[in-house]
Amino acid sequence: MKTIVIFGVLILLTACAPTFSELQSARTVGKDKVEFTPSFSAVQFASDGQINSVQNHVGLQLAFGLSDKLDFRLRTEYIWLTDEFSNGIGMIGFGPKYNFVLNRVSFYLPIGRAVGQDTGDTWGMHPTLLLTQPLLKEKVELTLSPKYLFPFCKDCSDLIAVNLGLAFSSKISNWSIRPEFGVLCNPQDQGVYTQFSFGFSRRF
Repeated sequence: MKTIVIFGVLILLTACAPTFSELQSARTVGKDKVEFTPSFSAVQFASDGQINSVQNHVGLQLAFGLSDKLDFRLRTEYIWLTDEFSNGIGMIGFGPKYNFVLNRVSFYLPIGRAVGQDTGDTWGMHPTLLLTQPLLKEKVELTLSPKYLFPFCKDCSDLIAVNLGLAFSSKISNWSIRPEFGVLCNPQDQGVYTQFSFGFSRRF
């Protein structure tokens, strides 16, 4: 019964793709260039002083540069309860990302859904603002990414998430290592979900 309840919560949280981890900055990849980012995330739930592991997921993001300011991004994830890898669900998402201030401010609008057995109608969108601050030119940068999670299903709640990610590299415009921490909540409920993620981005 516990597994069914938790899995139901996962369906609610994953009412659209991508998941609330971000693993990108405000940078766009550049016209006719491609960037890929494989990643791993662990999600916990914290309430009343208790922290419980909920799920893990592995994913892959692809970004295609349509212009110097506009990318089209694709993302796929496989999500499973922490002890039940074989009973996971998939997620797919896609959408445009537009850069307003060079390498500093972008807006991303992905839409998507969960896929797999019994996932139902889980379409939704995650409008996201990406705010990037260079800490060491082309070597270290910090990105804050607040987002609003809007599921299209009638009985699902809107959610709010904020991620804080770092990028380390010898030249960030070519490749980067991306650790990230994020928080997701339903303003009407107690407790928060947190995620710790690790990704690697490479641009061609």
